[in-house]
Amino acid sequence: MHPKALLDESASLIEQVFKFEHPADAVVARHFRENRSLGPRERATLSDTVYTILRERLRLEWLARSGSGSKWRRLAILAFPGDRDFLKSALTEPEKIWLDHCDAVNDAELMAPHRHNLPEWLVTALRDQVGDEFNALAASLNQPAPLDLRVNVLKAKRDAALTALQKAGLAGTATPYSPMGIRLQGKPSLAKLPAFVQGEVEVQDEGSQLLALLLDAKRGEMVVDFCAGAGGKTLAIGAAMRNSGRLYAFDTSGHRLDALKPRLARSGLSNVHPVAIAHERDDRIKRLAGKIDRVLVDAPCSGLGTLRRSPDLKWRQTPQTVGDLAALQQAILHSAARLLKPGGRLVYATCSLLREENEAVCSAFEAGHADFEPVPVEGLLASAHVSEASSLCSGKDGRWLRLWPHRHATDGFFAAVWRKRP
Repeated sequence: MHPKALLDESASLIEQVFKFEHPADAVVARHFRENRSLGPRERATLSDTVYTILRERLRLEWLARSGSGSKWRRLAILAFPGDRDFLKSALTEPEKIWLDHCDAVNDAELMAPHRHNLPEWLVTALRDQVGDEFNALAASLNQPAPLDLRVNVLKAKRDAALTALQKAGLAGTATPYSPMGIRLQGKPSLAKLPAFVQGEVEVQDEGSQLLALLLDAKRGEMVVDFCAGAGGKTLAIGAAMRNSGRLYAFDTSGHRLDALKPRLARSGLSNVHPVAIAHERDDRIKRLAGKIDRVLVDAPCSGLGTLRRSPDLKWRQTPQTVGDLAALQQAILHSAARLLKPGGRLVYATCSLLREENEAVCSAFEAGHADFEPVPVEGLLASAHVSEASSLCSGKDGRWLRLWPHRHATDGFFAAVWRKRP
């Protein structure tokens, strides 16, 4: 595609994304479906341009003010990846001069918001938690995430999976915390990779892999993944159960559960039972009350721990949406707790960095559920052979799992565990 046409295409796509009516990845995917003539290089350029602007929005909008023409074109020029000569072949002489001026701006000349590129309400909430580490956290949130895989323990061991990946020409290393994780270099396509096609590996962030270890589901048990989504954690739990017992995958979205089906087929699991529910009080949940051994509630949340992957979330979420989510999280946790039999284990998790969705939800739950006792996460991780378990936890006696991108090179995750008293 000619540079000018590609720049115009970028500007058009940016304008669509910045309506913030839908997640950025969904908007980009729809644009590619509607424009099938775009080749792999054009798609990569468009995607990189959009995500650079989402990550560095405040800085790029500040620089764009000194230019002329369409706002979306100015942003596309500033964020356009790759060779500057290729880009400049699509620019007017005044645009070339303006771009050189912008490229010469040093980060030291920028105001704090143009360096951290986060909304002010989120800056306040994060500074309150990490203090002097804020700049390191903000920088990590603005970096693309690596590609992590989880080895399906039903089909392979990690060392063998690493060897198979290397033979396929991929470079990877064992993840430092999850005993079943592999971190790949770059972002290779996995669609035709034998280990992926045969279900030996699945894409899953290392932090997310730890949730299955906290649940520690056993052979023959009755287990519920209460907010299963597309089933990444469901698959890890099913493998831990060695394909025995009964594992319910609940979700209010039938579309998301449909995405689980091909993954189930690859995994070799037959103990998973996807169930679409209307809400957390669905009658199908009530029929299982008091019968379940273990429940995972990976609750709907702001997703602000995943900004490395979904930078649009920092512009789509607000204090109001976070407050609404916290109320929903409490309702879901209350309903999920009813499923457990005496002695059963309940795990609550989010991919949020905010106390309001994490510790505050746990405190509210404990205030109304004296029949549940907290279980420190640190000991559970150590028992699961997780390296440096104490460094992954916060609170008294390692009460909670607290993963931070700048400390642990994972998505931001939180988890708490309770046991229902006999």
